[in-house]
Amino acid sequence: MSDVLMTAVGKKMLEDELHHLVRVEREYIKQAISDARELGDLKENAEYHAAKERQSIIEGRIMDVQGKISRSRVIDTQIVQAQKIVFGATVTIYDQQKEITLTYQIVGEDEAMTDPKKVSYTSPLGKSLIGKEEGDEVTVKAPKGDLIYEVQAVKYI
Repeated sequence: MSDVLMTAVGKKMLEDELHHLVRVEREYIKQAISDARELGDLKENAEYHAAKERQSIIEGRIMDVQGKISRSRVIDTQIVQAQKIVFGATVTIYDQQKEITLTYQIVGEDEAMTDPKKVSYTSPLGKSLIGKEEGDEVTVKAPKGDLIYEVQAVKYI
């Protein structure tokens, strides 16, 4: 299995989610299943089936998060010394079609989902930016057509 790249913030976020899933969600669903069992016949007990389905979702997410944490490789963005864009970079780009400037930090998948100012290194934009430098033009293949950006600044904070 491959490493899961993340920042220290991303790892902390996953650890907090895991703690919540195990200590709060799992305990709540145990009680919900117990309460539903007391209602009688399990074959036609909608509350029981809904609680078991929710339990399955929670347990699946717990396994997913545990796997990511165990395979995590935390990148300290403050010690990165690079001219080119790599994981953890904060990149300012100019959108030539919309004529606006945007700033994103390139992070792991889970962390990118929590903040609109972060983009996953596996996303089309993230993949296109990796390896570029200030002044480079980046073309991102999108369903609605090519998107063209110019890299204006690269920082590691």
